[in-house]
Amino acid sequence: MSAPTPAKNWGVLLGAAFLMATSAVGPGFLTQTTVFTQQLGASFGFIILVSIVIDLVVQLNIWRVIVVAERRASDIANAVLPGLGGLVSGLIVLGGLAFNIGNVAGAALGLNVLFGLALPVGALLTAGVAIAIFLVKEAGRAMDRFTQAMGALMLLAIVYVVVTSHPPVGEALRRTVLPTRIDLLAIITLVGGTVGGYITFAGGHRLLDAGVRGPAAVPQATGSAIMGISVASVIRVLLFLASLGVVSQGLAIDKANPPASVFGLAAGPLGYKLFGVVMFSAAITSVIGSAYTSVSFMKSLSPVVSRQERLVTLAFILVSTLIFITIGKPVSLLVLAGALNGFIMPLTLGPILIAAYRPGIVGSYQHPWWLAALGGVVVLGLAWLSLVVFREQLGVLLGS
Repeated sequence: MSAPTPAKNWGVLLGAAFLMATSAVGPGFLTQTTVFTQQLGASFGFIILVSIVIDLVVQLNIWRVIVVAERRASDIANAVLPGLGGLVSGLIVLGGLAFNIGNVAGAALGLNVLFGLALPVGALLTAGVAIAIFLVKEAGRAMDRFTQAMGALMLLAIVYVVVTSHPPVGEALRRTVLPTRIDLLAIITLVGGTVGGYITFAGGHRLLDAGVRGPAAVPQATGSAIMGISVASVIRVLLFLASLGVVSQGLAIDKANPPASVFGLAAGPLGYKLFGVVMFSAAITSVIGSAYTSVSFMKSLSPVVSRQERLVTLAFILVSTLIFITIGKPVSLLVLAGALNGFIMPLTLGPILIAAYRPGIVGSYQHPWWLAALGGVVVLGLAWLSLVVFREQLGVLLGS
């Protein structure tokens, strides 16, 4: 594959960054941010800061090694330990399917708010838009441009709500450094929702498919990863400030639909419509990111997928949509998938760190020791956090 021209290359890097960012910013992202802000107040800023640092360490390690090795993550895992790639692929595809049902539901809800469409109709329309993008001759470029446009639209809408909610910015900054409360569940949830499961690999795999690969492409992969985390983080911070503005005024947030409540309380009827815009934009781009990345992992499970990639991608979207229409949004499945992401991250990042020092995988590339060391800390830390949170949630379920 020929290397992209400088102008095209910049578009690819930006596209990979937005694919990762908009994949992270889905319906769950919006709800989590609002709910945790309501629970923790300004101290949630500290949780966001910790999650951003972890996200950067994870993405910089993974994207750099994927690009240098010129292999998808599942193939790298198989090279480290035969059979591991299949296990990782299976977990990520199952999690991606579960989340995609929620993504379709979120997009349908956004269209319901904007145009009053029934949820099944909105779900079918969402599937139609996503499928149309993958049917375009240059689907990769169409996907890049669409995610960038939707990302920009989300940012503009949220900025307006932040301004109208009048958040206590000074208090937010102070508690970001000196929190009054730290919630482990919030940390693992934010990390899992931003760089967990398929989301971690969306941008890296996109770079490979676009021909950005080899040791010379490491600076480009690094820059693209930082852009992706930056976009997702800016959206998270803005949504946090908008929610904090509402909470600080003592207004009651509707538990049935927390993010919609925040937008409506902050900006009235227009705010509620803006919620529809943000929800649809966040969900439709997550549908695309989930389908693209999950199918990229399926390729390691069967050569048939590689030959029929477009058809499998369309089937993935349709199955997610039909499950939502016929069964509804499976909340328990989404909760399980969210918890699973906490366990998937150590399982996927660990082999990547090992591969970074295998000449048979990365050649003569010298991976920064400090980046690998931080990655090791993240692997151990997330594994411990996942076990602690799992034990706590199990205790809640058992009534202890």
